[in-house]
Amino acid sequence: MAVTPFNVEIPESVLVDLRERLARTRWPDEIPGSDWDYGTNLDYIKGLVEFWRTEFDWRKQERLINSLSHFKSEVDGLNIHFIHEKGKGPNPMPLIITHGWPGTFFEMHKVIPMLCDPAGHGGDPADSFDVVAPSMPGYGFSDASQKRGLDIFTIADMWAKLMSDNLGYPRFAVQGGDWGARVTAKLGLSHGDKVVGIHTTSTTSPTPYRGADSRELSDAENAMLQQRAQWLAEEGGYSHIQSTKPQTLSYGLNDSPAGLAAWIVEKYRRWSDCGGDVESRFTKDELLTTITIYWVTQSINSSTRLYYEAFSKDWNLAENEKIEVPVGIAAFPRENSVPLREWAERSFNIQQWTDMPSGGHFAALEEPVRLVEDIRKFFRGLR
Repeated sequence: MAVTPFNVEIPESVLVDLRERLARTRWPDEIPGSDWDYGTNLDYIKGLVEFWRTEFDWRKQERLINSLSHFKSEVDGLNIHFIHEKGKGPNPMPLIITHGWPGTFFEMHKVIPMLCDPAGHGGDPADSFDVVAPSMPGYGFSDASQKRGLDIFTIADMWAKLMSDNLGYPRFAVQGGDWGARVTAKLGLSHGDKVVGIHTTSTTSPTPYRGADSRELSDAENAMLQQRAQWLAEEGGYSHIQSTKPQTLSYGLNDSPAGLAAWIVEKYRRWSDCGGDVESRFTKDELLTTITIYWVTQSINSSTRLYYEAFSKDWNLAENEKIEVPVGIAAFPRENSVPLREWAERSFNIQQWTDMPSGGHFAALEEPVRLVEDIRKFFRGLR
């Protein structure tokens, strides 16, 4: 399929409309002193919205985005947007890196230059990568499917076609977190003939086989599953809504930029290693660039729809089934479900495991240097 250069150029009329909507926000009440206990704090979101309306410079962020090389190409009838940045080194390794929700391709803007040009960032040019960072279908500037059933399994197959058929890489490396971790794992399971190895920050999927002949769960594994269940009970309301009634949610989020910001920024605060101060990990510009991408593309509905499709199909490994390609895992301490090696070894052929000293769910934004160093180290032995 043809690969066409692409630039992000949002019409000024869209930005004017955004600022007008922000100025007309009808704010809810809040229990005094409740902080973030009931959800996004009113004072914080008012300040962020005012900054968005009066100070945030989308055109500056657009120039930053367009400093990387963007393209579009058709895969299975959908026009997929992706960054494709060629490596600077003697033999760059092709690497596809996939974001999750509520992230976008922008989540990778810090790590891409380091991965492509290690020598320019204090590294060894032999560690360079050709980086492909797509927007998942229904996210950002990629087309949304108009049919039921586009799930992580479908996306993994699409990425295999994008890399091999459209971009001409017969063998490639894979990395991802959140939904991107599941896509990455499925690529490793189903496309081992093309995948050199996979690197991920999450081990929640697939679920390993736990039949009568498998070993009993350890105390640590039981504690991990209990932690996951507790997290879902306390923090998983968004997931339940998005996996059951995403269309109902979309009317508010697609119409109110303040509502969209409140829905997304709370996740960046709760899921990161920020100690309750979201701007200790992310600048206002970083938060608002991500939120603005969702707003100007009107992709919040199609992005949350992936939850409906994914939760409609459990992914459980069969007896004796395992992801056999080499696997590297970076375990960040504030990940929503902290990876546990003995659990992960039931599903993955782990060749490298790194317990990180800090960082959370948004590794590429929170800890870009540590993440890049771990990716380089893992794939160094697979070149």
